[in-house]
Amino acid sequence: MAIDAGSKAPDFTLKSKPVGGDPKDVTLSANFGSKNTVLLFVPLAFTGVCTQELCDISAGLSAYADLNADVIGISVDSAFSQEAWAAKENISITLASDLNKKTAADYGVLLDDLMGFGSCSARAAFVIDKDGVVQYSEQTPTPKDLPNFDAIKETLGKLQ
Repeated sequence: MAIDAGSKAPDFTLKSKPVGGDPKDVTLSANFGSKNTVLLFVPLAFTGVCTQELCDISAGLSAYADLNADVIGISVDSAFSQEAWAAKENISITLASDLNKKTAADYGVLLDDLMGFGSCSARAAFVIDKDGVVQYSEQTPTPKDLPNFDAIKETLGKLQ
């Protein structure tokens, strides 16, 4: 079960591989004091619903920037798979690799098994404020369901 709003957000440092760039570290606490953060956990790269979600977010990324929020997509795929996925699908948000599945477990969204493919993260969304506190927490009923992006934006609007 996903951690609750009001909880201190578990910090993490994950690897990211921007398209055509060098690997880099993505650390949640780097935004503390300056930006809110939207964390989007997606089960697996190159799958239909995950691709739709992150392409839609990438297309509307300016709305999140206008709300002083950084958006980070997290999956259990390698940073190199994420880079290929981002290049193929024009995904422009930061993608971070939770290959060891620790961050999904820390946020309470690690599924034991997804359709026989093994453990991966559930589809989930969190809004973390500048102080590192979870202000919005949602794990969707199934991996096919998308988070409530209107509620996410409403939460961000209250944090400005």
